[in-house]
Amino acid sequence: MSQTETSRFHKPANNSTPKDLHQPSEASDAKESHLLLVEDDEGRRIVPLDAEVYSLGRSPNCDIRLFSMFVSNQHATLRRIALDDGSYCYKIMDGNLQGQPSTNGILVNGRKISAYELKDSDHVMFSGSSGVSAKYYRLKPEDKRLKSEDKQGGSQDPFDITLIDPSVLDG
Repeated sequence: MSQTETSRFHKPANNSTPKDLHQPSEASDAKESHLLLVEDDEGRRIVPLDAEVYSLGRSPNCDIRLFSMFVSNQHATLRRIALDDGSYCYKIMDGNLQGQPSTNGILVNGRKISAYELKDSDHVMFSGSSGVSAKYYRLKPEDKRLKSEDKQGGSQDPFDITLIDPSVLDG
């Protein structure tokens, strides 16, 4: 699987609301997209966020599966929240929607939290030092940070390079 491929382990949340409730305005939809760059025992993948609520954890029933024995079955919850400017962000909460916290907690930008409104480029660690993490992105259409290819078709991955032996250039 490509380093930035959309996850085959991600499934849309089943708990959607009617279209007119808590949906972002068309203007904010056109302005930005929301993504999680997840890293776990299965590798690295991008998960687009557009539903109102997501469960994250080891359980196959979670909307976003996290592959590690150090992650709780239902480790965290993401909930979309409206902002004053008409846009939205996601709030991450430790544990499930019933209030049961995870066993090992979550850290956002190195601080243990129970709930936190995510901002662009926030780094979330699940279970402390287990190696399972996610980075949250609020991307505007012109933002190229996570695009796999630019307009000329080249890779945006800084580690995707081709090494050429200088002797082949000396004709």
